[in-house]
Amino acid sequence: MLFHRQKHLLALLDALGGHVGNLDFQKLLFLYCRESDETGMYDFVPYKFGGFSFTSYADRRRLIERGLLDNEPAVWKLTEAGKGAARIAPTTRMSMDQFARRNAGIRGRALVAATYRRHPYYAIRSKIAARVLASDAAALQAIVDVCPAPSRPGLCTIGYEGHTLESYLNLLILDGVTQLCDVRRNPLSRKYGFSKRTLSNACEGVGIRYAHLATLGIASEERRNLVTQQDYDVLFAFYERKHLPQQSKALSLIQAWVEAGERVALTCYERLPQQCHRHCIAKELLRRAGRLFVPKHL
Repeated sequence: MLFHRQKHLLALLDALGGHVGNLDFQKLLFLYCRESDETGMYDFVPYKFGGFSFTSYADRRRLIERGLLDNEPAVWKLTEAGKGAARIAPTTRMSMDQFARRNAGIRGRALVAATYRRHPYYAIRSKIAARVLASDAAALQAIVDVCPAPSRPGLCTIGYEGHTLESYLNLLILDGVTQLCDVRRNPLSRKYGFSKRTLSNACEGVGIRYAHLATLGIASEERRNLVTQQDYDVLFAFYERKHLPQQSKALSLIQAWVEAGERVALTCYERLPQQCHRHCIAKELLRRAGRLFVPKHL
């Protein structure tokens, strides 16, 4: 069974002719997701060539495995089975067909330039913006104008619950985070993008360093049967009393990062900081090191 977004990806590719080069398809998928009324598709991050969806490429691999896309590295190409799986609601397909007609004559460098003009934030990490917009000073200035403020040293925390990989990374980028510190005991996730290797690679791709400090984590067996906030409070009181005092090396490393000018984000799963031990770590760093460590919870 396909996810909603995967069926709609196949349908968009079909509307575009069933065969589109990698860069062109990523830009067209980006424009469709950003400018249509369709929900539940893909989020994007500012990347090397503009708006990019890690999740779309993960879906590409799955769709190739299922025989719905051809395994051709330079293009997105529907198979016959993929064309059959591309059936969606007629009104949505009509919207995709209209989008395809509006964008039929624009590909390559012109398409990249158009996405940068219409959505400058997603060009802030682009390696080719100066080249493709060489004759458009206003568009280049618009990209400069939407760049996040320069990073300032400090500490923040973030949970990935409720986020896609892309929406999570955008929060880090917009806050100026330079160092992500994963404080899970076991950095594995059933949710795409948040296991250690994938998260580390994605962070590197958007200019954020990644480190995993397993000793600051809480064993999974200690986190069972947490129902009420009181249950969490009891666990965290024990963690602060018995576990954190033994983690001087890890805490000193985070302190050194911030004092060297980094903006460090402590990360784990839970959306609410009061239900995650990262708030205990932040509190201990504030106690040890003072005002520079007043945490911001993203």
